[in-house]
Parts: sequence; C-alpha cells; structure tokens
Amino acid sequence: MTRSKRWYFLGVFLSHGIFASAAVDAAAHAPPADAAPYIENSVVKVFSTMRYPDPFKPWAKQAPSEVSGSGVVIEGKRILTNAHVVLYASQVQVQASAAGDKVSATVIAVAPGIDLAVLQLDDPTFFDTHPAVARASKLPHIKDAVMAYGFPTGGNSLSITKGIVSRIEFVSYNYPVSGLRIQVDAAINPGNSGGPAIAGDKMIGLAFSKLSGDAQNIGYIIPNEEVELFLKDIADGRYDGKPAMYDDLQTLENPALRDYLKLDKTVAGMVVHRPSRSDASYPLKEWDIVSRIGDAPIDNQGMVKLDKDLRVSFGYLIQAVASNGKLPLTVVRAGKTLAVQLPVSSEHPTLVTDLRGNYPSFFIYGPLVFSPATWQLVSSLENNAGLMRMLSLVKSPLVTRALDEPDADLQELVVVSSPFFPHRIVNGYSNPAGSVVYSVNGIRVKSLRHLVAVLRDLKDPFVTIEFDQKGGEALVFSRQAIMSATDDILMDNGVRAQGSPDALEVWQEKAPK
Repeated sequence: MTRSKRWYFLGVFLSHGIFASAAVDAAAHAPPADAAPYIENSVVKVFSTMRYPDPFKPWAKQAPSEVSGSGVVIEGKRILTNAHVVLYASQVQVQASAAGDKVSATVIAVAPGIDLAVLQLDDPTFFDTHPAVARASKLPHIKDAVMAYGFPTGGNSLSITKGIVSRIEFVSYNYPVSGLRIQVDAAINPGNSGGPAIAGDKMIGLAFSKLSGDAQNIGYIIPNEEVELFLKDIADGRYDGKPAMYDDLQTLENPALRDYLKLDKTVAGMVVHRPSRSDASYPLKEWDIVSRIGDAPIDNQGMVKLDKDLRVSFGYLIQAVASNGKLPLTVVRAGKTLAVQLPVSSEHPTLVTDLRGNYPSFFIYGPLVFSPATWQLVSSLENNAGLMRMLSLVKSPLVTRALDEPDADLQELVVVSSPFFPHRIVNGYSNPAGSVVYSVNGIRVKSLRHLVAVLRDLKDPFVTIEFDQKGGEALVFSRQAIMSATDDILMDNGVRAQGSPDALEVWQEKAPK
C-alpha cells in the first residue's frame, strides 16, 4: 500500500471511523415470509453504559453515555456483536426480542481493528431458548438477497430490512487492519450495528455501519470469513490480530514503468516502491515485482481472482496464506524469479498509537499535562479545521510524522494534551496544547516514560521545555516553583493522581546514581 493510500484510509478512519452512520429513523418491519422464525429469537438488543476516554483530559473519563446496538447468538453460549457497541463499556446488558428482562453480560473478547466482540452472559440458561444462528461457509454472490436484523433507533422492536449484495471488497477497516467487506443496499441504521445479515436461513455476516453523507442505501457487513478468523484467534483466550504487509507498493500498469524495469508482457504483479525495512536480510528490495502470494497470481492492479466474477485486493490472501509469521511470495528481481518468505505481523508500531480500548497514559507536572499522542487525540483535533491548519503550517510531527515507525531515538510522540492549568507561573506564555515535546533541558524526549524520568532526575534550578515545531516559544520555569505548584494544582482541579500508573511507576523510582 502506498503512503498516499495509507493517508487516504487513515483520513477516512479519522473522519468517519467505524461508527459511520446517518441519523435516519427506521420503523420496524414485519418479517418477510422467507425468514427463518428461530433467527428472530436469536437476535438481541445490546445496552452499554460507556465511559470513553477524554483525550484532552487524560486523567479523567468522559461522562457516562448510554449506547444501544444489536447482537446475535453464536455457538458456545456466546453473543457476537460489534466492538464499537461495547468498547469502553462499564456495564453491558442484552435483551431478547419481545422480552422484558435484561440479562447482564461481560465482554470476553474484543477486536477494535476489525470491529468484532464476543459477550458472555451471567445467566447461561438464556441460551436454552435462544439457539445459535447457523453461519454460511461461503461468501454470498453479487445480487443475492439479504436481510438485516437488528434494533435501529426509532423503536424498540426487532427490525428486518431486505436488500441485495451489491459489492464485495477487501478494504481498510481501522488502520492498519484490513479485511473483507460486503456492501448491501438493505437499510442499516444506528442501532443495527452487531445484528446479523441473513441469506436464506443462514448468517452471511454482521452489520457494522452505514455510509454517511448523501449516499443512500449503502450499508456494510463484516462477512463470516472475518468472523471465523476472529473466533479462531480468540480460542486461546487472547486476540492476536491479523497478519499484514507494511511495504509501500504500487501498481504495474504504466508502460514507461514497465519499460524502465525491462519487463515483458508475461510479468504481472505489484512493484515494491519502498520496503518496510532496509536491512540486507529483508526479503523485499526496491523495484521487486511481487507476482504471486502462495500459488495465486497478482495482476497489474494488485488484484487476485476469488471467483469468475469476483476480484479483490491481493492483501486478502495474506490472512489466508500466512503461517507462523511467514508469507510465501514469488518475486521477480532483475529478470530472475525468486521464492521468498516474507515476515508478516499483526503489529505495525507508529509514533502515534491507538488506545485499543485502553485509557491514555499521562503525567502532570505543575500546570502541564503530558500524554502520548494517540489516534483518538488526533481525530479530535481534526474536528478543529483551524487548529489542524496551524499544526500543518508549523510542521507539527502530529501531521508530518504520525505514521513513522519508532526507533531508538524516538519511541512515541509526547504532547501537551490540555491547556495550562491556571496558575501564576504560566503568566506570559501561550497555550501549548497540541504541541509535541522535543526536549527538556536539552535532552531529547523519547517517550512519556523517558520524559518522566528526565523530570525526576533534574538538578538544574530551571526547567526548559522545547517543542518540535516551527515558531512558538520555549517554556522556562523555576524547578522549585513548578514542583511546589503541582500539589496545589491537583487539589484545586480535583485531579486524584499526578499520573497514570505506568508514569507514576517511573516517577517514584530512585534516580540512578
């Protein structure tokens, strides 16, 4: 995937996210005549009380909010739903269709990247009368009829809407995770998330979003193949994620590019523009042509054929072919055909990280709040167009280096996540919120833990903080004054802890002699 495509997918995620939906009320529909009656009894409404993180106040959670979605009973006395329906939930309950009682539930597995989660109920007898829905073993075909079951906003009863499968693609879900996606024209609205999509009497996937904006009748389904991969992954009690390639690739369609590489018409595939790693042992080199994944040929647009009428991005085969962290590839290099084993991983560290259902780390030092840069913070900043323009103008690393990989010199970006706490020692300084910390007393900051250690070990009478951007100003404080101010600031603002547990662990360590 090229860097420009990465930014496109990232922009889609940050702007719309997996929560993309239109505020359209949906009335409940009578079940179609061909609907299997037992399915209605196996679709549940999910109620969650959410405590989302506050990226601008990392010491606090946002106020509780009530969210509802849908779910479906699966084998093993479990309920499958979307991750975004239960992520950050402090309480989860489910209610069967036409039932009065709610049953308490626990989230036992969650995969925010592919937007899937599994619930376990406190009362397992619920499943005595609510059977698991059978899942189809194959992808549906284009124009197959499909019914979407769920509990959209606008009513309390089960809604069933009918449409057709209009497209099947392998796309980005939540960077860097990609997967198969089914597009349908059945009405999918807020609250439908997590409900099953049914063809005949079997589930073909799980509803997870509706395209926002002016688009009409475009909804999306996570197909069973992605569900099966997820359930297989969590069978050991832990979610590891999906393997992927992180090299920059480009298509091989341009005639001048083919002439430059001296390729005849028999060679097809994707060109390696920039390998993920530059060390000599890495199997891919610049200008390699990746022609096959396993035994499957890749065409010049980077597509592979799954069926006579279905082509998807070659990335689909990575999750199917990779084994034990290795991906077999056929590569054409300088006219010679080579077989290589490419290391693949579900992890792709970047300088801006994803919270993945956790709460942000932070450290408060006098009037300043420091926190690692996260995609959740960047997404919130994007809602302020003026601020994003300013960050671009000053060449903030939040814009220029977000997707860079960490190294020994810089492991994560540390930002001032909040405006100053009010205190006289900040008089005359501008608000530094959103600025990336470059150094403290001339020491380059590598991570939040490193920043805390540097502040802990300072002996100088002054603390000087520089930011990684053009223009702006340095902050200089009396070390004694800022240390003395910290407790008063915490008390005045009702902050219970100076830092998150990981930051306080460093702060309370003895400085090395």
